[in-house]
Amino acid sequence: MHETIALRLASLDQRYTPLRRTLVEALSASARPVTMPEILAAAPEVPQSSAYRNVTTLIGAGVVRRVAGADDHGRFELSEQISGQHHHHLVCGSCGKVEDVHPSPGLERAIGDATRSIGEQQGFEVTEHRIELLGLCPECRTI
Repeated sequence: MHETIALRLASLDQRYTPLRRTLVEALSASARPVTMPEILAAAPEVPQSSAYRNVTTLIGAGVVRRVAGADDHGRFELSEQISGQHHHHLVCGSCGKVEDVHPSPGLERAIGDATRSIGEQQGFEVTEHRIELLGLCPECRTI
C-alpha cells in the first residue's frame, strides 16, 4: 500500500512524507469514514492546519476520498484503489454518522449489473458505483 501511495504522489511531484504516512495509517486503522477531528485524535502529533492541507493533497492523488454525510462534516477514508475494499455506506440522517457496509458478492454483482444497464440505457459507460443508504443509526433511533 505505501509503495503505491508513494508512486501516486511522485507522479504529482509530491513526496510521501512521514506526516502523510501518519495520516494514511490513521485512516487505514479506522473501520469507517472519519471526520478531521477523529483523524487528529488518532494522530495527535499532526498539526491541524497540516492535516487539512495534506489530506487535500492525498485526495488529489487518489489516495483518500471524501465521503459526504448527512451533516456539514466531511468524512475521509482511503480510496478503494488503495484499500482494495469495495464497499458502500450507511448514512444517519440525524447525527451524520457514516458506516461502511459490505454487500454479499451476489448482491454486489446484481448492483453492478443494474448500474451498467442503467448507464447503457443512457449511452453512458459506468466504470464504478457508490451507494449511500440513508436512515437512522441505532443511537438516533432510540431518541
